[in-house]
Amino acid sequence: MSRSSEDHPTTTGKRPPFSGGRLYYGWIQVWVVSFTELVSWGILYYAFSVLIVPMGNDLGWSRVEMTAAFSVGALVSGVFGIPVGRWVDRHGARAVMTIGSISATLLILAWSTVQTLPMFFLIWAGIGLTMATVLYEPPFVIVATWFRRDRNRALAVLTLVGGLASVVFLPLTNWLVDALGWREALVMLAIILAIATILPHALFVRHRPSDLGLEPDGAQVADASLIGRGDRVAGDTPPPSDGTTLGTALRSSTFWWMATSFATIWGCSVAVLIHLIPYLRDEGFSPAFAATAAGAIGLLKLPGRVIFAPVADRLGHRVMALLIFGLHATSIAVLAMADSRNSVFLFILLFSAGNGAITLMRASLVSQVFGLRAYGGISGAMAFASQVAMAAGPLVVSLLVVAWGGYTPVFWTLAVVVGLASLGIIRIDKFSGDSGQQRSMA
Repeated sequence: MSRSSEDHPTTTGKRPPFSGGRLYYGWIQVWVVSFTELVSWGILYYAFSVLIVPMGNDLGWSRVEMTAAFSVGALVSGVFGIPVGRWVDRHGARAVMTIGSISATLLILAWSTVQTLPMFFLIWAGIGLTMATVLYEPPFVIVATWFRRDRNRALAVLTLVGGLASVVFLPLTNWLVDALGWREALVMLAIILAIATILPHALFVRHRPSDLGLEPDGAQVADASLIGRGDRVAGDTPPPSDGTTLGTALRSSTFWWMATSFATIWGCSVAVLIHLIPYLRDEGFSPAFAATAAGAIGLLKLPGRVIFAPVADRLGHRVMALLIFGLHATSIAVLAMADSRNSVFLFILLFSAGNGAITLMRASLVSQVFGLRAYGGISGAMAFASQVAMAAGPLVVSLLVVAWGGYTPVFWTLAVVVGLASLGIIRIDKFSGDSGQQRSMA
């Protein structure tokens, strides 16, 4: 799959990170939201897998019940991803991310006091809504708006730092639970979330480069009278209106092949991640090893994200995507046969190598295929499909484990499903062709 003209724009000025002796504000935003993504993902997403066992032991709830609540949250996140994306397209991410961080903090505090299963489901429905406002989709719009030629670099920074969430927060949550108990651990996590995300979102996130007299990648706006208007100026190539509308994208086969493939791999991946710690504990591994092993996946994602852009440029996105799907299918098969620490390490290595590039692949393809005109809405719609699968995955695995008497046959099934999903990547290429053709066909 060749690269579109958006990946090689022309501008009226240079694009160094320093403009006029100052660091381009787009990079300031990238580093700020990268840090807030690390914290938000760690607390709103990854901490759940550590808390399943102690909560179940304390409250007498089954894993099926608790993962069903998590699935409700993932589904709500997907449903609200589309309107949130459209809002961010029009108004920017500042307000929605700030309000989301405040709400998330309050909901984590409510989680720490939960006593009944219906209230747990309501809390996770609320957490799902906050996920739509603070996790990757709004920051992806920030990157797409503030960068053209440096977009892949900015995406790499965002996802590299965000990818450390499991490395930091799985062991940290496990340590807090051991030291304080699961309720007090959640209180501490809520405090961390509030301090690390609310003010950064409120103070640093901005809408468009032209609001600060800049063009994407840091060139200066030639006409000072346009500062703050958010209008297209000379050299702002491509303009924010360039690309496909949300409605047109949803009517294209390209969108649905892409959405189906990514939804499948995300649903299976999340199911594995959520059940990894309980599975390893069932297999006799210690809680500390299980949490550390799960956290290592986040650390080992980073090499995949570092090499994503050069490898995709060299091999093409189709080949890169097929490699990612192949690595995932193989890694889950290895997990199904895991009977030692060495086999667990092999699973982590293979799974991480592919998993690290999935987010970058989808974010890059959406802008490349559909342009920027409705990037947030299209990305939100793509995320909705993935969130439905992510909501269903952990719950389906819980039910199958009960029905089939263990994790092994379930993991083998997931490996086969991921392998079949790679066929959708081939169909994306067949229907899409090169980037210019993608636009016309959409």
